[in-house]
Amino acid sequence: MSQSAATPAVSRIPWLLIICGCLIAALTFGPRSAMGFFQLPMLAEKGWDRTTFGLAMAIQNLAWGIGTPIFGALADKYGTWRVLSLSGFMYCAGLVMMAMATTPGMLHIGGGVLVGLGVASGSFGIVLAAFARNVSPENRSFVFGLGTAAGSAGMFIFAPLSQGLISNYGWYDTLVIMSVMMLIIPVLAIPLRGNSSSGLKQVTYQQTAGEALREALAHRSYVLLFSGFFVCGFQVAFITAHFPAYISDIGIDARYAVIALSLIGFFNIIGSLSAGVIGQRYSKPMFLVWIYLGRSILVTAFLLLPQTPATVVTFSIIMGLLWLSTVPPTNALVAIMFGTRHLGLLGGIIFFSHQIGSFLGVWLGGYLYDQFGSYDPVWWLGVVLGLFAAAVHWPIKEQPVERPTLQPAE
Repeated sequence: MSQSAATPAVSRIPWLLIICGCLIAALTFGPRSAMGFFQLPMLAEKGWDRTTFGLAMAIQNLAWGIGTPIFGALADKYGTWRVLSLSGFMYCAGLVMMAMATTPGMLHIGGGVLVGLGVASGSFGIVLAAFARNVSPENRSFVFGLGTAAGSAGMFIFAPLSQGLISNYGWYDTLVIMSVMMLIIPVLAIPLRGNSSSGLKQVTYQQTAGEALREALAHRSYVLLFSGFFVCGFQVAFITAHFPAYISDIGIDARYAVIALSLIGFFNIIGSLSAGVIGQRYSKPMFLVWIYLGRSILVTAFLLLPQTPATVVTFSIIMGLLWLSTVPPTNALVAIMFGTRHLGLLGGIIFFSHQIGSFLGVWLGGYLYDQFGSYDPVWWLGVVLGLFAAAVHWPIKEQPVERPTLQPAE
């Protein structure tokens, strides 16, 4: 019985849709993960301080977070392809404006608001919601892992690519080149057309977006998931934006910044794929507990041990394994709790928490550095927050929300 049920589930995986969605995830995640490489050359030419650049990246993360549930709800209603196409055009415009910025305000609007909204409308939440609607529940965690790993591949590819382009053509031309790449997204998005009423035919609990949001915000496990995902954003955004500068500050050759982010991206692929498989087999909340504990232990060891090229490489490998491994179990938990009808919206709200953390991680990184001449306060704050995240994920229940009438499992 179980064997015969498994076979059609596997056959229903729409591989064209999955592949195109993965390519979009790589394209949208790649350039924004390489922003740290632009900081020093741009500031050296413009004469701005790190707080100025850090605020632009913080605004980018906040716009990403605010935009994700909005674009998620629009994709649920009007179709994923329309929203992803908008992503390509906004992302392109934002990178061009960032390149042409002559004032901090232009940098904040282009590299901050427009790039952030471009990432939001092409983010994991949009792509993974489309995946969830088109695969069986037995395969969701697996394809979520594929989509997250693709974003990791974007980081792995764009770290050396952006640094190489900057070295050969300068930071301005590199931003323009990457802006042109974003125009591929509308073409790749064609197989992802469809909205919450398309995909696999399932009986869902009928409710409006407002009713779904009220139900979620009254659900204890959802609120705990929202609280914990804040920490993920704080930790990874700080490292993405400030690690290249941090490596330079501690006297390690700049080429290790490229190596570090490339290693994080590469091992993030392994970590994300593994997270998809582990989340399909074991408790997702407890898996998240161990991820956050692991991050805190890793950063503590990195700060206390002698900081050498070898420790930078080791840190990058282990952090890569833990980097986005939170995404597959987190999105899968939202789908388990509430189904897929409003997954773009509800997953987007969870991601908004992530981006509030990202805003603070990036902004505090620049602000506290300018105040104290060191990134150490933000590193240690991240350690404490990792322990907090482990604590709030512990009591999360991996089960559907109770509703007035029994609905088939999605």
